[in-house]
Amino acid sequence: MISKPADHIMWLSDIPTANATQAMHPEFPQSERVLHLNHAGVGPWPRRTVEAVTRFAHENMAVGSLYYRRWIEVEDALREQLRRLINADSQDDIALLKSTSEAISVVAYGIPWREGENIVIPRGEFPSNRIAWESLQQRYGVTLRQIGLSAANTPEEALIGHLDAHTRLLAVSSVQYATGLRLDLRRIGQACRERGILLCVDAIQSLGAVPFDVREAHADFVVADGHKWMLGPEGVALFYCHPRHREALRLHQFGWHMVQHVGDYERPDWAPAGDARRFECGSPNSLGVHALHASLSLILEQGLADISRQISDKIESLADALGCMGFELITPLARERRAGIITFRHPLKDNNRIHARLQEQGVLCAHRAGGIRFSPHFYTPRSVLDRAMDILRQTLDIV
Repeated sequence: MISKPADHIMWLSDIPTANATQAMHPEFPQSERVLHLNHAGVGPWPRRTVEAVTRFAHENMAVGSLYYRRWIEVEDALREQLRRLINADSQDDIALLKSTSEAISVVAYGIPWREGENIVIPRGEFPSNRIAWESLQQRYGVTLRQIGLSAANTPEEALIGHLDAHTRLLAVSSVQYATGLRLDLRRIGQACRERGILLCVDAIQSLGAVPFDVREAHADFVVADGHKWMLGPEGVALFYCHPRHREALRLHQFGWHMVQHVGDYERPDWAPAGDARRFECGSPNSLGVHALHASLSLILEQGLADISRQISDKIESLADALGCMGFELITPLARERRAGIITFRHPLKDNNRIHARLQEQGVLCAHRAGGIRFSPHFYTPRSVLDRAMDILRQTLDIV
């Protein structure tokens, strides 16, 4: 018998099934202990993803890598799903990397910088979209400008107003992780295109929640890990590189998988692959690839337009209820200015204690921007939102 390795690990047999009265989505039979409102953090897996990973694990146990060719086919299918998700021209533009941070680092250290150039980012970006750019300052003599998004009439004006003749790149999150503010990428992208400035978009808070069009945004690079709104695992990330930059980015990682003639192990000479696989130095995360492929099949079946509508309706319902309880909304209410995040705070209460109490009561959420961040997905039942609001009302009487 296999013993449990640690007391804090919850095994499947320990997790209660969902309450039938909760009317859970068939793909998400979640525990009645948990009200999952943290898709902007780490999203849960759909049933089909669990089944895909289980099949993959059993196959490995039974026959090892006998069907490795099929694994490669799933990898190619995932690239095509990601191409569709961002409306790219070709899956040749899609690389599968480990994380958002790795993808941003590929851009940051691939660009041939010139001393005196600058990079513009919004102030308050998630560290993934800040640290890599900061690390360039001493090494290459570039300047990082962090711009407050309230410094002009619109966030876009604030960013565009700080672009100048020395700006090489603008890096933005499509949706700000703390406030939930959604940027107008079309306007930003057009301004960058007119000025010959590169645009790198961290789309992790968009993909799987709202429609995204890389061509409409004029984005040169798009990055996003799969573990949030795409409902996949950590450890597999999208990296889109426009073909005009593919060979211009300097490579700093090398290995068997990134070469043009992959599989020809005896070949004495080599060259980087002509497509975006050149950015994938080593063996793929096959388990993660199978998982994200399954998760995205649900997202694409449901359709981003319908997902976005359902999420938006839930956000509006939450906003109404929160307003009645005296909470201030940090997230803009206009539909075009938000995606799946609603962040709020109480002006007279300790918001740290409110968040801690919610977590204790099984409401999965985050403490961001001085308030509490909820992030429901399309499948989140109304009963989960109602129960979360009941717990929040009770919490206000305690803290």
